[in-house]
Amino acid sequence: MRGVDLEAVGVVTGWGEGLGALPTSAASAWTGGSSLTIERPPLDGERFRRATRECLLGVAAVQPLLASRGLCPREIAGGATALLYVTAAAYGASNRAFVEAAPTAGTLHFPYTAASAVPAEVAIEFQLTGPYVIFVGGAATTLEALAHAAGLVERGECERALVLAVETFRECEDLHARARWLLDRPLVEAAACALLGPGDGRLSVGDAPTASALTRRARRSAGETLACEPLIALALGLETGDDRLHVTGEWRGRRLGLEWALPRRASSTRGAQV
Repeated sequence: MRGVDLEAVGVVTGWGEGLGALPTSAASAWTGGSSLTIERPPLDGERFRRATRECLLGVAAVQPLLASRGLCPREIAGGATALLYVTAAAYGASNRAFVEAAPTAGTLHFPYTAASAVPAEVAIEFQLTGPYVIFVGGAATTLEALAHAAGLVERGECERALVLAVETFRECEDLHARARWLLDRPLVEAAACALLGPGDGRLSVGDAPTASALTRRARRSAGETLACEPLIALALGLETGDDRLHVTGEWRGRRLGLEWALPRRASSTRGAQV
């Protein structure tokens, strides 16, 4: 069975695009408010006119990822690319809009109430027809998605896999405020996408007693990003050129740990993070 490498991770957060936009301490940089949001990305095309903000963020996370690897969209199109999507909160905005809309306007929001709306828009935009899986949950769920994606690549069921996470908070800020003791502050909107491909890397996932140093760094710099946190942590690990990445994730009282042994190579040749 072949191994799997982490080639690159694209990151967009409420702080800006890429890891360079992250502060040293999100708590210190946070100026207040319920959440740190991302404005609607200015994507071209009539198809995006009615698409929700979270759908556009999904597309916006993939675009710079491809650019960092020198890939054009047609190189990932077709059945050889798997798409795995994770979110804990991003589908809340459209569901709320649908519930609160007048009867005549509700049908405009209904197609976007499902968690599948975001990966559907991404699959259409990049013409992805390979394996397609949706996970609903937080950071621990993202680790499960990464392990599933790695298995697809290792077994030869796809040539590459995109693991995408999108989290938005703005439209449901009052609801998050009611349960403010459940999540750390600041809540930071984010979209992140990892590209996995065949190689010599080995990945394993299991229970973890404590949060890893890399995960604590991601939380300290980015803030609370739910399902995006493990992908941000992996991006930070790749940036340092480490060949062994340890990332943890929690969701509803469960903490998982991911160990990823990557082939040794110079940090300058490793996939860029955007």
